[in-house]
Amino acid sequence: MSENARFDLNGEALASTRPSAAELGLAHDVVELTAALVDIPSVSGEEHLIADAVEREARTFPHLEILRDEDTVVARTHFGRPARVVLAGHLDTVPIAGNVPGRRDGEFLWGRGTVDMKAGCAVFLQLMRELREPRLDITWIFYDHEEVAANLNGLGRVLRLHPHWLEGDVAILGEPTNGGIEAGCNGTMRLSITAHGKAAHSARPWTGSNAVHALGEVLRRLEEWPLSVRNVGGLDYRESLLAVGISGGGPRNIVPDEAAVIVNFRFAPDRSERQAEDYVRSLFADLPVTIAVTDSAPAADPGTNHSELDRLSHELELRGAGPVAAKLGWTDVARFSALGMPAINCGPGDPLLAHQDEEACSIEQIRSVYRAFTAWLQ
Repeated sequence: MSENARFDLNGEALASTRPSAAELGLAHDVVELTAALVDIPSVSGEEHLIADAVEREARTFPHLEILRDEDTVVARTHFGRPARVVLAGHLDTVPIAGNVPGRRDGEFLWGRGTVDMKAGCAVFLQLMRELREPRLDITWIFYDHEEVAANLNGLGRVLRLHPHWLEGDVAILGEPTNGGIEAGCNGTMRLSITAHGKAAHSARPWTGSNAVHALGEVLRRLEEWPLSVRNVGGLDYRESLLAVGISGGGPRNIVPDEAAVIVNFRFAPDRSERQAEDYVRSLFADLPVTIAVTDSAPAADPGTNHSELDRLSHELELRGAGPVAAKLGWTDVARFSALGMPAINCGPGDPLLAHQDEEACSIEQIRSVYRAFTAWLQ
C-alpha cells in the first residue's frame, strides 16, 4: 500500500494525495486529521505553516474567539458555562528522520509527531470541530517551540504576555500517555559542580593540583546515589540524580586548574526548586567545590483533586485506560500548576516512542481518547 494512502471513517483507502496545509478540512475524522498534521513539517522554529492551517480551521467556526501570538493559536468559547477547561498541545516536533510524510500500516500511524504530539493535537482539533455546544467552556491552545530551550516555549511566552488567555479551572496537556492520565510532573534542575586546582607542567604534576582528579569524589557519590521514590498525593514519583556532562583541562601538557560536571536532578512534586537545590548542595557540602544552578523548572502537583478530572478519568477507564500514574518527566503542566490550576497529561501514544525514528501511534488509541473526551465534554 502506498505510504501516501488516505482513509475514510471506516479505514478504507481514499485517493493517494494528502491534504495540504490549507486543506485540513478535508481530513474528516480524528485519524485523518492526525495524518494531515503529521504531513505538515513543523520542526521547532518552523511552525508557521501548521499554525496557519490550525488558525484557518479554527476561524471557520463563528462561535470561537481566535487569538494568536507568533505561532501559538488560541480558540475560546464564551457560553457562560460553570467551568472552563484548557486543552493544550504543542505543534512542533523534533527534527525529521525520513519519517514525513507519514504512513498507515496495519493498526498504526507512522511518522514524526504521531506520538509527540500531533495525535493529541488532532484529538483536540477534532473536539473543536464537533463540540458546538460543549458542557463546559473550552480554551484550545496550540503552541510553538516546546521541543527546544524553555525560554522559547510558546506557552511560556503567552503566559508572560497574555496570561488571561490561559485562564481556566482545569488544564489538560495532550502529551502521550498511552491514553491514560499521568498526573503532575517531576521538576528538573541542572547544576554545574566545579572543582578548582592549580596549574602546573604535566611533567611536574606535584607542583600543581589537578582539578579533574578532584571531581572523582563527586562522580563517585553520583554513581552511588540511590534511586529515590517519593509518594505524593498517592502517586509514586521516581527521582534521579546523575552526571550528564563533564568538562575541564586545556593544553595537554598542563595540569588542569578547573573542571566541572553538569548534574541533572529530577525531583518529585513535594520539593520546591529551592528545596531541590539545597538537597543537592547538601550532598557535596564537605567537598572543595562550587555549585551553581544553570537551569531549573518547578515540579507540578498531581492536580487530580478536581471533580471534572474524576469524570474524565472515569470515561478513559471505561475505554480500557489504566489507573492514574505519576508523570516522571517535566512537561508544561507545571506552567498551569504554577497558576494554581489543576493540570494533567493525557493523550494517545506510547511516550517511549516519542522522538524515535520509528515513531508510531496506535490508531485505536487515537480514536479511544477522542471518544472519551467527547463523552466527557458534550
